[in-house]
Amino acid sequence: MKFIVLTIFPDMFTPFWENGIVRRAIENGHIATEAVDLRLFTRDRHRTTDDRPYGGGPGMVMKPEPLAAAVRSVKERIPSARTVLMSPQGRPFHQHVARRLSREAGLIFVCGRYEGLDERFCRNYIDEEISIGDFVLTGGELPAMMIMDAVTRLIPGTLGGEGAAEMDSFAEGLLEHAHYTRPPEFEGETVPPVLLSGNHQAIEQWRLETSLIRTFLKRPDLLENRALNREEIRILKKWCDEIERIIRSQPAPGADPLSGRQ
Repeated sequence: MKFIVLTIFPDMFTPFWENGIVRRAIENGHIATEAVDLRLFTRDRHRTTDDRPYGGGPGMVMKPEPLAAAVRSVKERIPSARTVLMSPQGRPFHQHVARRLSREAGLIFVCGRYEGLDERFCRNYIDEEISIGDFVLTGGELPAMMIMDAVTRLIPGTLGGEGAAEMDSFAEGLLEHAHYTRPPEFEGETVPPVLLSGNHQAIEQWRLETSLIRTFLKRPDLLENRALNREEIRILKKWCDEIERIIRSQPAPGADPLSGRQ
């Protein structure tokens, strides 16, 4: 198993890899590790990895170019490696997830910082997002260490004779909206026009809608346990009406898919 971490703080991983079961697994050849400095994949003299978010708001967003270049570089060496983003918006991490990941040939951990990562990178370069819980940390480095530790214990031989080894999201009960930063066009994809409009009311409306749809698609359980306000209910009903319209527009001889009538 090969663990590769993409981070702006590669030195954080040295003490983790030099201690305990992880160190022993490395020495015995059960795993190999590497920390890749994202700043090496920047093109400006300041080695910039983040920029201000389109549409305004607090904090910074990690730029897509260094992230994409780093993933491509690793994939050239390990094409089958699975790219994992440490994110509070990901699926919760459980033991069965660790077991599944332990069967991979390699894992590329993307450690975000600041407010998040440019959405275009996430959409095109990430195989899956994983969360270690419904709370927010300053970066993805510690979650990556936790997952590496859990996965390492499941690799045959790593435990020796010790015995066999057997998610500011959530602040409002919703996953955070999508993020975009410079450049305005990346690999053929452009930033949503509303974020460039300067219309702050329209931007907030767009952010609420993307927040709701991301929550519905990734963590619907959060909506089930949430008291929705009037505007959120209106948005969800609008989507429901649109989905019904699409279904009814499809040629479906025989049964009505919505009513059950023949």
